[in-house]
Amino acid sequence: MQEQSIARPHAETKEQVLEALASGNEGLSPDEAARRLDQYGENRLRESQRPSPLRRFLRQFNNVLIYVLLAAGVITVLLGHWLDAAVIFSVVVINALIGFIQEGRAERAMDSIRKLLVTRVRVIRQGESREIDAAELVPGDVVLLESGDRIPADLRILKARGLRADESSLTGESVPVDKGSDSVEGDAVLADRSSMLWSGTLVASGQVRAVVVATGENTELGRIRQATEDVESISTPLLKKIDQFGHQLTVVILTLAALVFILGVFWRDMAAAEMFLAAVSLAVAAIPEGLPAIITITLAMGVQIMARRQAIVRRLPAVETLGSVTVICSDKTGTLTRNEMTVRALATLGGEYPVSGSGYTAEGRLERPGEDDQALDKLLLGGCLCNEAGLERTEEGTRISGDPMEAALLVLAEKAQLDRSHCKREWPRTDAIPFESERRYMATLNHDHHGKGLILVKGAPELLLERCGQALAADGSRQALDVRDWQARQDAFAERGQRTLALAMKSVASDMTTLDESDIDEELILLGLIALEDPPRDEAIQAVADCHRAGIRVKMITGDHLGTALAIGRQLGIGDGQSGMNGKDFQSLDDDAVAEAAMNTDVFARFSPDDKLRLVRGLRSREQVTAMTGDGVNDAPALRSADVGVAMGQKGTAAAREASEIVLADDNFATIATAVRTGRAIFDNIRKSLLFILPTNGGQSLLILAAVMLGMVLPVTPVQVLWVNMVTAVTLALALAFEPAEARIMERPPRPPGEPVLTPMIVWRVVFVSGLILAATLWVFNWHMSTGLGLEAARTAAVNTVVACEIFYLYNCRQLHESIFRKGGLLGNPWVPAAIGLVILLQAAFTFLPPMQVLFGTQALPWQSWALILAVSLPILFIVEAEKIIMRWRLSQAAECKAA
Repeated sequence: MQEQSIARPHAETKEQVLEALASGNEGLSPDEAARRLDQYGENRLRESQRPSPLRRFLRQFNNVLIYVLLAAGVITVLLGHWLDAAVIFSVVVINALIGFIQEGRAERAMDSIRKLLVTRVRVIRQGESREIDAAELVPGDVVLLESGDRIPADLRILKARGLRADESSLTGESVPVDKGSDSVEGDAVLADRSSMLWSGTLVASGQVRAVVVATGENTELGRIRQATEDVESISTPLLKKIDQFGHQLTVVILTLAALVFILGVFWRDMAAAEMFLAAVSLAVAAIPEGLPAIITITLAMGVQIMARRQAIVRRLPAVETLGSVTVICSDKTGTLTRNEMTVRALATLGGEYPVSGSGYTAEGRLERPGEDDQALDKLLLGGCLCNEAGLERTEEGTRISGDPMEAALLVLAEKAQLDRSHCKREWPRTDAIPFESERRYMATLNHDHHGKGLILVKGAPELLLERCGQALAADGSRQALDVRDWQARQDAFAERGQRTLALAMKSVASDMTTLDESDIDEELILLGLIALEDPPRDEAIQAVADCHRAGIRVKMITGDHLGTALAIGRQLGIGDGQSGMNGKDFQSLDDDAVAEAAMNTDVFARFSPDDKLRLVRGLRSREQVTAMTGDGVNDAPALRSADVGVAMGQKGTAAAREASEIVLADDNFATIATAVRTGRAIFDNIRKSLLFILPTNGGQSLLILAAVMLGMVLPVTPVQVLWVNMVTAVTLALALAFEPAEARIMERPPRPPGEPVLTPMIVWRVVFVSGLILAATLWVFNWHMSTGLGLEAARTAAVNTVVACEIFYLYNCRQLHESIFRKGGLLGNPWVPAAIGLVILLQAAFTFLPPMQVLFGTQALPWQSWALILAVSLPILFIVEAEKIIMRWRLSQAAECKAA
């Protein structure tokens, strides 16, 4: 990247800075921007240094269960059992390699997620407003920012209104600082350079037009190379529980191993060396070596799946929390609806005029009256001029920037055959008061070329009606304002589910050049009302129904009129369509009443960000696990307070995204429901892996313990145990990570957040199946010993019996509760037959290949052995399915008793 330099831009006037950058208020041309992008490079910081491959590999050994295996290997070496030790160490290294490879894949997955989080910014290119990736910014670009936006580069302020910046990450200032366009002293310290905005900081309030003076590594942030936090964290509550389980399991394993050694030496009078090998066998049999890798792979796959489905997981704990969400509080506009505002009707004193067409296409028309209506003409003019949106028609389609409602007014102008560019030339803007959520209106000051001045105000009807004393008639005369009549019109629009805007004007002197809030407090003339509609997304309607079936309440929060909110709620299936609550009533409630309203109300209108925060706290006080959506900088407290904060990736501010756990790349409510479904499936698959791996280890451990208790020779050796554990973990258990969501996963209630990973059902299943594997393997081993086939053949048959039991039990694990003898039960996951086929090949090599026979002490088996192995292992499939039937019956009986 080429060095960028401009001498002390904070001390230069804005005109000097623009001249030095060869730029202007209309920005750069696209060709010049492309040339500078090639010259200076993309506006990116170099990625922070990652751990070296060697360090990543070594930290795979940092696991208490691996420590036990390493210790067992060292002692085995000291006893002179070199082959056994070599296999133990090989297994440890293989496990580390699996984790190492997976971690590399996880990093690449997170890289792809970071790309989805690239900041977009509005720029002025050749006088036109457009939205581009922040990476494409170059010195000389003129950018437009507003409250909540993250500043994408170092900027020199050209024009600002009410601008304050949060620079705490750069300067340490604890509160936002005031900013303006006036130059400052050349030797001013960074924190005092009030004419500058710094890359990586936030616009706390106000609006600004500024020019880029430095990008990428040449920014202040780039120069100091401030460490940035990773968006992901691999340490999650689930993994902490698994780690705790590992420590507990280690204690149990070491206790059992010591018990085996003591019983063998002091009760059975066996040799200490032999009993030590038996203790080592039990330890390696009980340790689920592949479990950490399986869990990590499952979580990482889940994150990738969500990313492909437009839900970007920024913090992995959200993957687990999603499985237990009981309430989703969602914004309406753009999330539950299309966010393609369409003007449906205009109302003036002269009457109501319908508008056809839908969305941002120019199809449709305004049904104009036969005679002129000056109020209608002024209303259309005001919609064009009192507007900050951009509308661009390209071959690829329509692209808007700014507020969707304002974009709809530009589409309306096209339908009314009104040339916006001509209007702007005839009535150039002199000053403006930008829209703020607290103010609820926008105002502009415009002058024509004939000495006339005009204030145009666009905002909430109830606000403007208070400030208007007159309304403009069709013939241009002014009539006294009938507030009740206009309120009735507004209510009629709201009953149709339409949002209403009011437009007013005020003539002023030609020498007026600045606009203040006091200028629009009174003497406004009402032009009319504009009714807009944002229809619900079809997929959102289905997603809400899916959430209700899953036991998840959906609450809609909007700044719209309550009537509009209730109408949209009826279409979406949220609430009863009759009752809701507006923000004014909500604000008057005490904390207990807030909690009650939060539980009993589903539609909230005229809500502020502070109201959202109280709503979340009310729900959490009733032990509800809450997901909250948001897009503004003021939504950050509510997003942080919720169990899962969900930010909008398209219309959301950087502050909202950084306060959230999940970012929706498409701003679609249906994506939240999909993420909940995926989160439940991920947790299910982790449980399925546990349910599969633990009985495998339990059955082999019981086999060794039973052999010592009965005074038998060990049915399996330590190296054979390690073979079974690793082969099944990297094949059969891994196949469960690819399991699709169960058919009725969204028809069961949310998982209690405090529920342990190992529920009583899982513990019972582990013990039950471990016993079945023990019985089958002992039977096969004893049969081979009794027929005189020899110890090596018996052990070979025992190992193959354990693997065969696992193959059939794998199908049982594909469904936690439901029967597998249904559509998709035996099929539906192509990884399962692939994994089984691979295991069969590996077992054939283990049994028949001479090098493997030498390494593992095995020998070829006759066909009678394989028939017996199949005969004792296949019944496990049907026995466990029968156990599921009994468990389902017991659960249904318990549910009936509870209901009664």
